[in-house]
Amino acid sequence: MKDLRLASLGGRKRTAVKVGDVKIGSGFTVIAGPCAVESEGQIVETAVAVKEAGADLLRGGAFKPRTSPYAFQGLGEEGLKLLQKAKDETGLPIVTEIIDPRDAKLVSDYADALQIGARNMQNFALLKEVGKLEKPVLLKRGLSATIEEWLYCAEYILKEGNPNVIMCERGIRTFEKYTRNTLDLSSVPALKELTHLPVITDPSHGTGRNSLVAPMAMASLAVGADGIIVEVHRKPEESASDRDQTLSIGQFKEMMERIGKLKKGLE
Repeated sequence: MKDLRLASLGGRKRTAVKVGDVKIGSGFTVIAGPCAVESEGQIVETAVAVKEAGADLLRGGAFKPRTSPYAFQGLGEEGLKLLQKAKDETGLPIVTEIIDPRDAKLVSDYADALQIGARNMQNFALLKEVGKLEKPVLLKRGLSATIEEWLYCAEYILKEGNPNVIMCERGIRTFEKYTRNTLDLSSVPALKELTHLPVITDPSHGTGRNSLVAPMAMASLAVGADGIIVEVHRKPEESASDRDQTLSIGQFKEMMERIGKLKKGLE
């Protein structure tokens, strides 16, 4: 990786990326919330609940790239406004996805961190655009991307002047059909050897099954991840997207309790 000039570890101190008042890369950060923003009541109620359970940041999609063009695509700017209301209610910083370079200013006006989804990992025009902004960028690994390809995408952002990149392992596509994707936990210690950037995981997309989210979240902590991003909904069965991998508020609380116990055991 001879051209990895900015993302490589290369004797650099490990980077902690500040999102609001939260430092990702210092401790174990939990980002939680629904896959998509659906209504004011849904996002605010979920935000209040995940904060009470110990979440550090709120996630929620206002723009949703979906496999089917007929699936729910998100509320757009209205969804961003509802995220702002949830932030005003709870104080939780917002992480939300950007899918179009033309929306860079609009999304950055509301978001505390910009998520680049797996489908857009190699959307180089989008990477360059968010690289020109001051907002932290959460960069998800592509569906079939190698670690090297993923790191070079981070390099695109860093090269434009934005040093605040968070790597997110969200599962890769393999021959396995029981899980939605294969959560590659080996990428976490591998990245720790290769880059100074913080690394989190996405056990929700990485498994596609809500029964597997908590075990893989705990495994992520055990292998040295700097945090997780998980999907939580007040009524998962009514979720507009990704209901099979979404935790209920009760399941999220239980997971946070288990994570707390594991943290103490690892100290």
